[in-house]
Amino acid sequence: APDASSAAPATGIRVLSPGAQTTVQDLGRPGHADQGVTGSGALDRGALRRANRVVGNPATAAVLENALGGLSLTALADQVIAVTGAVRPLTVTDAAGRPRELPMDSAVSLLAGQTLSLGTPRSGVRSYLAFRGGIDVAPVLGSRSTDTLSGIGPAPLAPGTVLRMLPPAPGSAVHHPETPPPAPAEVTVLRFVPGPRADWFDPASVARLGAEEWTVMIQSNRIGLRLAGEPLTRSRPGELASEGTARGAIQVPPSGLPVLFLADHPVTGGYPVIGVVLADDLDLAAQLPTGARIRFTPVPTPRVPS
Repeated sequence: APDASSAAPATGIRVLSPGAQTTVQDLGRPGHADQGVTGSGALDRGALRRANRVVGNPATAAVLENALGGLSLTALADQVIAVTGAVRPLTVTDAAGRPRELPMDSAVSLLAGQTLSLGTPRSGVRSYLAFRGGIDVAPVLGSRSTDTLSGIGPAPLAPGTVLRMLPPAPGSAVHHPETPPPAPAEVTVLRFVPGPRADWFDPASVARLGAEEWTVMIQSNRIGLRLAGEPLTRSRPGELASEGTARGAIQVPPSGLPVLFLADHPVTGGYPVIGVVLADDLDLAAQLPTGARIRFTPVPTPRVPS
């Protein structure tokens, strides 16, 4: 929550501007769907893990997830930080107003009184800012993540928000710079397993899901990517009874335009799911901006040993 008190202990950072959206995220809170709570957590889990690894944190430590830049914050005490994910300019300005550029995917110092600014991404959407020790906010159901659908967890950052850091784990050490993943392709390929409700669509629509390109729409967010293309046609009328949904599910509402569910997806839904994107490919989906092109590639359904 916003905290502009000058009496706050100088142990962390103060937010000057959160940009379009900045939230606290970790690896999420799986296992609570029966309570109506989705897993949430970082959309690009690989980027979160890299940021934490560089500053010597466990993979589970909480970081900041920033979408589309515009984040600016001031250190209230010396920090060791790392930024991974979307490629963007990083600038540190000292108390005298002198700026300098910082490298990504590397551990760097942010001294008390200095201001860090994240610019507009040159590629990708979301960046992950890790602080040595991890962000100290109260866990909810075992996670410090913000769930933007239910409102569980800390509120999205606002001007004046003060965040404090946990002490580093004993024996932990800052690591060498990480190698970022390759630049995104012109068309991002996402592998998916067909079903479980592919039989709700005519054969031509099932084939077209994997044959044509889909475009990310501006209405996309942490809940899911809304996709534009030729609508898919159902083979039967009516609606399903609500059933459980999963991260990576490709749900098709009555418009026929697919929605790819991400971390903050609802736990149940009544629209048919035509396929489920592999977990290994969801980090790619997390970095797709408006207008990005997707091609879905079907893979065989895993066989369960008898």
